[in-house]
Amino acid sequence: MDKLLNDLGGIVLNALPTSIIVLILAIFVKQFYLKPLETVLAERHKLTEGARLAAEQGRDAADSKIAAYDAALEKARREIYAEQTEFLRNLHAEQGERTKAAKASSDSTLAAVRQSIAAEAAEARAGLAARSDQLASQIADSILTRRVRKLS
Repeated sequence: MDKLLNDLGGIVLNALPTSIIVLILAIFVKQFYLKPLETVLAERHKLTEGARLAAEQGRDAADSKIAAYDAALEKARREIYAEQTEFLRNLHAEQGERTKAAKASSDSTLAAVRQSIAAEAAEARAGLAARSDQLASQIADSILTRRVRKLS
C-alpha cells in the first residue's frame, strides 16, 4: 500500500503543474474572454430589448393613429351620408313642388281648354239650332214645292 500511496503521490505531484496551468488558464479565460463576452451579450440584450420596446411603442402609436384615422374616416362617411340624405330630401321636396306646380299649371290649362271647348260647343249648338230652323224651312219648302208641282 505504501507503494500505491507513493505512486499516487507521484501522479498528483506530476499533475499539480498541469492542474495549476488549467486553473490559471480557466481564470485567464474567465477574466479576458468570458467577462467581456458577457458584457457584450448584456449590452446586446439591452439594445435588443430597447429596440423591441421601441418597436412595440411604434406599433402602439401606429395602432392609435390607425384608430384615429378609422374614427375620422367613419365621421367623414357619416357626414357624407347625412349630406346625401339632406340633398335627396331637398331634391324630393323640390321635385314635389315642381310636380305640384306642373299639376296646377296643367289643371288651369285643362280648365281653360274645357271652357274653350264648352264655349265652342255652345256656339256650335246655337249655330246648329239656327241652321236647323233654316234647314227645316228649306226641307219644308222643298217638300211643299214638290207636292205643288205634282198637283199642278
